[in-house]
Amino acid sequence: MKFLFVSYEGLTADLARQVVKEGHEAKMWIQDPELQEIGDGFVPKTKDWKQEVDWADVVVFDDVLGGMGSHAEELRRRGKHVVGGSSYSDRLEEDRAFGQQELKAAGVSIIPQENFTSFDEAIAYVRAAPQRYVIKPSGEAQNIKRLLFVGEEEDGRDVIEVLRDYQQHLSATVREFQLQRRIVGVEVAIGAFFTGGAFVTPVCVNFEHKKLFPGDIGPPTGEMGTTMFWTEPNRLFNATLKKMAPRLAESGYSGYIDINCIVNSNGIYPLEFTSRFGYPAINIQQEGLLTPIGEVLHKLADGTLRQVRARTGFQIGVRVVLPPFPYRDLATFASTSKDAVVLFKTPSRDGIHIEDLKQVAAEWRVTGNSGVALVVCGTGPTMAQAQRQAYNRVRNVMIPYMYYRDDIGERWAEDSDRLHSWGYLREA
Repeated sequence: MKFLFVSYEGLTADLARQVVKEGHEAKMWIQDPELQEIGDGFVPKTKDWKQEVDWADVVVFDDVLGGMGSHAEELRRRGKHVVGGSSYSDRLEEDRAFGQQELKAAGVSIIPQENFTSFDEAIAYVRAAPQRYVIKPSGEAQNIKRLLFVGEEEDGRDVIEVLRDYQQHLSATVREFQLQRRIVGVEVAIGAFFTGGAFVTPVCVNFEHKKLFPGDIGPPTGEMGTTMFWTEPNRLFNATLKKMAPRLAESGYSGYIDINCIVNSNGIYPLEFTSRFGYPAINIQQEGLLTPIGEVLHKLADGTLRQVRARTGFQIGVRVVLPPFPYRDLATFASTSKDAVVLFKTPSRDGIHIEDLKQVAAEWRVTGNSGVALVVCGTGPTMAQAQRQAYNRVRNVMIPYMYYRDDIGERWAEDSDRLHSWGYLREA
């Protein structure tokens, strides 16, 4: 097959690389000019993706930015096989208020929340109803993961201080945001492939580790590692994602979609959509899939995928990063990380997935501007065995100044006990 990957930031470089390794042809286009080296040497590139549409059997869009859902819709109307979103699914992720209202309209309970475009109004709201809140930027600002703030003070004092700080320093960036009442419980996401008007089984239960340091300490990063497993539809899926099927079908969606939730003994509270492949989730998911990823993409695009073959047990992915991650500092990146060589102690590359890398004369080198280098994965019949394999593989990697969390997977013992006792992981 011939696959064309249309990327905003190079996020599907590893996916394209895997397709090439399976013997397919692939071409990749990256919109952001600062990131166009990502994937060089791993997958062929094109300077104009629109000129390659007729060449491709399958076109894969990797983000909600840049109007990619609209592009996907247009190609579907032309009869092309597409993996990607729609205007509707893009809005589910980009417009938090809209996503929550769509969940409510589908019969899913949502967390009390208010949406704001004024910091003064938000501060007055917290003062009038003091409690713990979560600040969630909307629109493009939500992609700056360190701006999400989880309040700890019962009177909301810390939330007010952060709102003041954003008002003074970031008002041009954070133009709209949401205050969501903080719910205490287990954070868990449920995701699945969707195509041809139906969800594909099995579904994926996953747990993100978003803070920079072990023990969930430090600034939010978007992702430092994820644990997951594939399962038949369960109570968590049926109460959330399954209810969105009619609207997704109406929009023509074909791809992967995920809802992150907080759950406790009182119920399930969805937080937000990821209406695209997750990163690095899709890299980790490949370690659990027995169906080749090229076949998955092809059948997603033509609407015939109904089931994938997946391993029993667990998968873990550990993100290996470099300075200045999770911050943007081009001077620091240029002096410490740009063009750094990725070295391995042994020849094995098992479980290694690239992020912002290029290949030059057989050397893997860091590129881009963010400092995300690799996702190192492990699998096993138990979470502990998957964790052991992942960290054995991490120790095979050598990059100057690299860092990573060494506790991915350790929450599972406590989280699984609570999820099972509440009944959310039981198969329907």
